[in-house]
Amino acid sequence: MIPIKSADDLARMRASCAITAQVRDSLAATVAPGSTTKELDEYAAELIAGFGAESAFLGYRGFAGHVCISVDNEVVHGVPGKRRIELGNIVSIDVGVRYDGFIGDTAVTVMIGVTDPAVIQLVKTTEQALMNGIAKARSGGHLSDISHAVERTAVGEGFSVVREFVGHGIGRDMHEDPQIPNFGKPGRGPVLEDGMTLAIEPMINMGGAAVETLADDWTVSTRDRFPSAHFEHTIAISGDRAEILTVSQKKT
Repeated sequence: MIPIKSADDLARMRASCAITAQVRDSLAATVAPGSTTKELDEYAAELIAGFGAESAFLGYRGFAGHVCISVDNEVVHGVPGKRRIELGNIVSIDVGVRYDGFIGDTAVTVMIGVTDPAVIQLVKTTEQALMNGIAKARSGGHLSDISHAVERTAVGEGFSVVREFVGHGIGRDMHEDPQIPNFGKPGRGPVLEDGMTLAIEPMINMGGAAVETLADDWTVSTRDRFPSAHFEHTIAISGDRAEILTVSQKKT
């Protein structure tokens, strides 16, 4: 990856990520029992087009959706279709947007009337793992400091970390170096520097870590069919902290 040093380029990256976050938040607020994942995808297409942007996922290596929607035991890369959302589901919504030459990438797992304490804890832990990883993203630190923080958070609550799929650098392209595993010992790997823009995305399983790709050649499921949760932010390294570029745009 080439770190973003230009103030103008960083502003463009911020704009792309702000759109991405707004699409994510709108979809998260819309998902409800009875809606299909295809309907959510169609709404995503309307939202993205309304910003004058493009989906970074549609057509990527042949992917057929504007966003990825993964339900319950589906980890990532869920292809939108006829599946209807039901009470008790957890729904992971992964959004990638290209705008003005830069890409934002973010994900959230939404609980639909979930009452199972173990599932609630899984979702909360995955979000906390993301925030703990981001807290370690600072100039002069090592990439694996992020990875270790994510793994320590998940394993500390009795959950497992997906190993086959990882975070990544991002900017002008969707997937740039470096890869960012959600596991590993601290103090290893590339040294972080100002201007690096990274997509950090814990994928945490309630059961075992093993996953498999389903018959559509895209949707990744836990092998044991236990639930999985997924959260993601795009960040920019700036001194001793990370700026979350896909922070929620909702007004409080």
